[in-house]
Amino acid sequence: MVAMQQNLRTSLAATLTETGLLRSDGLINGKWVKAASGRLFPVNDPGTDTKVASVSAFGEADAKLAVSAAEQSFDAWRSKTMQERGRLLSRWSELIGENSNDLATIMCLESGKPKAESKGEVNYAMSFINMYAGMQTNGMVLPQQTDSHLLMVTKEPVGVCALLTPWNFPAAMFTRKAAPALMAGCTIVLKPAEDTPLTALALAWLWERAGGPKGVVNVVPTPRELVEEVGNVLTTDEAVRKISFTGSTAVGKHLLKQAAGTVKKTSMELGGNAPFVVFDDANLELAVNGAMTAKFRFGGQVCIAPNRFLVQEGIYEAFVAKMAERIRALRVGDGLDSRTNMGPLINLAARDKVAGLVKDAVDKGAEVVCGGQLEQHEMGNNFFAPTLLGGCTLDMRISQEEIFGPVVAVMKFKDADEALAISNSSRSGLAGYVYTQDYSRGMRFAGRLEVGMVGMNESSISSCVVPFGGVKESGMGREGSVMGMDEFMEVKSICLGGI
Repeated sequence: MVAMQQNLRTSLAATLTETGLLRSDGLINGKWVKAASGRLFPVNDPGTDTKVASVSAFGEADAKLAVSAAEQSFDAWRSKTMQERGRLLSRWSELIGENSNDLATIMCLESGKPKAESKGEVNYAMSFINMYAGMQTNGMVLPQQTDSHLLMVTKEPVGVCALLTPWNFPAAMFTRKAAPALMAGCTIVLKPAEDTPLTALALAWLWERAGGPKGVVNVVPTPRELVEEVGNVLTTDEAVRKISFTGSTAVGKHLLKQAAGTVKKTSMELGGNAPFVVFDDANLELAVNGAMTAKFRFGGQVCIAPNRFLVQEGIYEAFVAKMAERIRALRVGDGLDSRTNMGPLINLAARDKVAGLVKDAVDKGAEVVCGGQLEQHEMGNNFFAPTLLGGCTLDMRISQEEIFGPVVAVMKFKDADEALAISNSSRSGLAGYVYTQDYSRGMRFAGRLEVGMVGMNESSISSCVVPFGGVKESGMGREGSVMGMDEFMEVKSICLGGI
């Protein structure tokens, strides 16, 4: 089976239309450069657990050069009009679209995300660029306090921004952060996740081809063992005025502590533990369709994926039976195979974590309705069978920790008060879902959920126009929407006297 996968990958990777997209070096001040140390690190295909590329291993010295380049290019970039910046972003988006198939192949190879989903992410990534390319910032004139003064408010770019992106959306998180930052007039240093640097480097190469000025976009690929020293540069260098991070809550807290020393502006999109609440009167087919879409996108490796399925007693058995039927029909396999619904998890550590959560739940009384095999999957080390657990309880780790895998953990509830109490018991508060045909109850429930985003009878809750972010330990700030650009700007008031 693995040999078949490898042959499929070799033949497809060799047919990339634009080979220039495959980059092995980082981008600093408009030049593709190797790490100062000369070191490389491997990028592995999660599907076959084999190396697909080697990339320069940037460390502290390289990160400092990238920050310096971004600082030096800032004044010239901010001086361009928004129309000029917008035209450049539009051209960047056009090039991404022209190379979307190759980008999806690269993404699939390094992340294991099925090719069809990868294509969807490329389109999602373009949507942020297209939206921000046409957006303008607005100041305001305030009411006069005296007849000789004029009060104005302007918005200005914050400066050099450090963007730290995750492995699960290597294209979309690049553009969701970079597009508003660039349109605001900021310059950037982007550190892609160590598991998926190839997509980010390809996008940066297309930025160059679009005519991006040198030093405006800099990319520092970094292996795990050098993340701490690179992160220390980006969070403590006085030239960096903004940190935007998507990743785990634990790492986000660490970055906040480091950034506090120079009081940097920060945006944190951190972990989730989303409840998916199904009331007795819910449209069963709609709820199951929503659950399947939200949970099994990229094998559950999504921060807004439902974690705790709360199903009211009267519909519980029907919901579990229907979910089991749909889950058993999922096709697990090679991401480059068009028949595949779900590929591997990102690495063995991720797979082992999911297996540990399932084992703990079963040991504490959960019922394995389907899936749940803890031994190695036939497809390879990093695969885990789509799993449905019934009878879950709050004392199980799977009810308290972010799963980040293809496991549906279902528990019963009696009434809305109990469902709300369980939903809000988490320290996370990123997203939540509620299914009911009683819109009055649904809106009241949504209003009391302690989360940043709610889907009511809908599981696709993210788009470029939606402010994305959470509350509590799921982070601070918002990405996307008209609010996204404000995260990269400072407000200045001007009092004009003597008029």
